[in-house]
Amino acid sequence: MAEKILVVDDEISLQETLAYNLKKQGYDVVTTGDGEDALVKAREIHPDLIILDVMLPGLDGFEICRILRKEMTTPVLMLTARDDEIDRVVGLEVGADDYLSKPFSMRELIARVKAMLRRVRLIREEVGQEDAAEGKVKPEILTFGNLRIDMTRREILVDDQVIPFKPKEYELLTFFSKHQGQVLSREFILERVWGWDFIGDSRTVDVHVRWLREKIEKDPANPTRIITVRGAGYRFEG
Repeated sequence: MAEKILVVDDEISLQETLAYNLKKQGYDVVTTGDGEDALVKAREIHPDLIILDVMLPGLDGFEICRILRKEMTTPVLMLTARDDEIDRVVGLEVGADDYLSKPFSMRELIARVKAMLRRVRLIREEVGQEDAAEGKVKPEILTFGNLRIDMTRREILVDDQVIPFKPKEYELLTFFSKHQGQVLSREFILERVWGWDFIGDSRTVDVHVRWLREKIEKDPANPTRIITVRGAGYRFEG
C-alpha cells in the first residue's frame, strides 16, 4: 500500500504543487489548509508522515503539532517561511522531527520526505511491529533496572509507569540502549538518529538528551544512565 502523507498548508498553490509532486513519487496524499481540519484528517487517516506549515489560520502549526504529539507518533516535517532559529527550536520543543525553510526546492523536500519515511520503515522492521501484529514474533522488551523499553508497543516505562515521550526521544533512547557502554559522539548520534540530511547542529542532541534525563533519571542533574563524556559525547549505562 502507498504511504499516506498529510499536507497542511493554507497557500493553495504550494499545497497543490506539493500534492502533485508527492503523488508522482507514488504517495497517497491528503491536503488541507485549515488547522482544525488537519487534526480531524490526521485522526481519520493516520498518515505515515505530516508536512505541516507553521503559519496557518486558527490553530498554527506549533499548536497542531503539540496536540498530535499527545495522540500519535507520526513524524512531522514543519515548513516555516522564516529561516529563524527560534522557529526551529520551538518546532523541536513541540515534537517536530525535521524542518524546512521556505522557499525550498521540491527536490530537497522530496529527499527529506523519503529519508523520514525510510527511517520509519527501518524502525518498524527493527521492532517487528508488522510481524508482531500477526503473532509471528514475541514482544521485545529491553530492561535496565527500573527502566523498560517496550519496542513492540513503542513505550517507555519507569517503575512500571508508561511515560509520555516525543518520537525522537524514543528513537534516541532506543539507539542509546543498543550501544550500551559505548561513547557516542554528538555528530554520530545526529547522523544515525536524525539522518545525514538533517540540517541542524549538535545542540539538537543535547536538547533531546536533557528531555530524556528529565524523564528517566532519578536526579537529572546527576545522571546515572545517560552520561556526558567531556569532549567526546554521551555513554548509556544500563
